[in-house]
Amino acid sequence: MKKKNIRVAIIDNSIDRNIYDPVQHWSRFLDVEWDSFQAKNSDFPQNGAKDFTHIILTGSEASIMDRPDWVLKEVEFVKQAVAQKISVLGSCYGHQMIALALKGPKCVRRSFSPEIGWIPIHNLKKDVMFGTQDCLYSFTIHFDEVTGLGDDFVILAETDLCPVHAFRKKQASVWGIQSHPEINPEEGKRLLKKLYQQGIGPVSFYKEALHSAPRDSGIIESVIDTFFKY
Repeated sequence: MKKKNIRVAIIDNSIDRNIYDPVQHWSRFLDVEWDSFQAKNSDFPQNGAKDFTHIILTGSEASIMDRPDWVLKEVEFVKQAVAQKISVLGSCYGHQMIALALKGPKCVRRSFSPEIGWIPIHNLKKDVMFGTQDCLYSFTIHFDEVTGLGDDFVILAETDLCPVHAFRKKQASVWGIQSHPEINPEEGKRLLKKLYQQGIGPVSFYKEALHSAPRDSGIIESVIDTFFKY
């Protein structure tokens, strides 16, 4: 039975759904009413965020450092959603989008090194969203990152290379997660193989990740359950 009074907008930041289809990944965990909007086509909810209770901002093949018109429109959409006290969850590019929208360009940057594969994530605050495990594993692939958020955010998790791997905005139902908890190991391997075969990006990193042992702590359930409580 679907939860009552929850309506989700998935803002699909993918560029080529033949390579990466985040709506397919996220929607299977949504036992609620939902709709999706493709950001690259400047397709956002007609009435802004106000017709929805929850917003999911997906990952993307794009870089947060590039800002065509659709990115600037999404920045305004996120600002309005947070101002209207709508719950927002961003994953990977969506995580960076929240930082860009709420704190500005100074809070996103290129990563010193890509993180690709099943990266150990250090759970700093034992927040309800991630449970009490000290170390978590979740599929990760990113070339940009969040930095310098300031005192109005709580850093929930970090990795050895990424000091802001997850955050929560204080006094708001807004979360960012750099990893992809919605992508299971088999899906992660398929995505890496596509990127490797097409020569998109740093293929040596993909090859190394494909030869590593996939590990998934299954945090997607607690992420979604926590998100829908707000």
